[in-house]
Amino acid sequence: MHIQAFRLAEELSLPVMVCMDGFILTHAVEQVDVPSQEQVDAFLPPFEPRQVLDPDDPISIGAMVGPEAFMEVRYLAHMTQMQALDLIPEISRTFEAAFGRGSGGLVRPYRTEDAETIVVALGSVLGTIKDTVDELRVEGERVGALCITTFRPWPSEEVRRALRGAERIVVIEKALAVGIGGVVSLDVRVALSGMDQAVHTVIAGLGGRPITTTSLHRLLRSAVVGELPEVTFLDLDRGLVERELARRGAKRKSGSHAENMLRDLGAVAAGPV
Repeated sequence: MHIQAFRLAEELSLPVMVCMDGFILTHAVEQVDVPSQEQVDAFLPPFEPRQVLDPDDPISIGAMVGPEAFMEVRYLAHMTQMQALDLIPEISRTFEAAFGRGSGGLVRPYRTEDAETIVVALGSVLGTIKDTVDELRVEGERVGALCITTFRPWPSEEVRRALRGAERIVVIEKALAVGIGGVVSLDVRVALSGMDQAVHTVIAGLGGRPITTTSLHRLLRSAVVGELPEVTFLDLDRGLVERELARRGAKRKSGSHAENMLRDLGAVAAGPV
C-alpha cells in the first residue's frame, strides 16, 4: 500500500497516509514479502511535480489565502481528493497485475452476498472478524464482513452497494468521538441514508485491548437476535466504572479516574508506605 500511496500522491499532488494499528501491529513481528527495486521502479514512473520553485518565476507556496479565494482553494482540495475515489481502484488493479497480489482499493467485502448481518471495520481486527464470520457460517448464521480500505475520501457508493442487502450493520471501531460515539459509524450512516437498516456502533480495542473471537461471537449473536444496543463498549468492565462513579459521587476531590481505577485493578502502587 505504501508503493501505491506514492503513485496516488504524485498523481494528485496530495498527501497520502497509510495508517496502521498502533500497539497491535507496531509491536508485532511477521514475515514480509518485499518487492524488488526493479519492480517498484517499473510501477512508479519518474516523479514530475506539479508545483516547482523557479528562480525565474518566483511564487509563494502555502501562503495565507484571504476570504476572496479561500472558499475556492478549499473546494479544489475537496474536489481533488474526491478524484481519488476513481484513481485508487485503478492503481489497485494495476498493482495486482504487476505484483501478482491484491492490495488496497476502496472496500473489501467478505462473504457479504447473502449476509443478513454485516460487520464493518478497518485495520488489523479484520483478521479476527473474518475468523469469527467463518465460524458463525458453520453454525448457520448468515454473517459477513466489509473491510474499509480507504477512509478518506469516504467511499459512500461502494459502502452502500456492499451493505444494501443486509438487515443489520455492526460497525466495530477503535475510534471514539467522546460525546457522540463512533467515528466510522457516522460515515456508514451517511452512506446508508434513506435505507431502512439498523446500524450498531461497537467501540472496541481502545488502548490496545485485545478483541477476541469469544467476545465477537457473543457480540454478533446478540446482534442476530436483536438484542444489541445502538452503542456498545465491547468488554467494558462495568464494575470498575461503577466503583469510580460511586467514588466521584461520594467525594468531589476524588482524584484521577485513570489512577483510581488502576489502583482498583492493582496495576499501580497504592501509595507511599
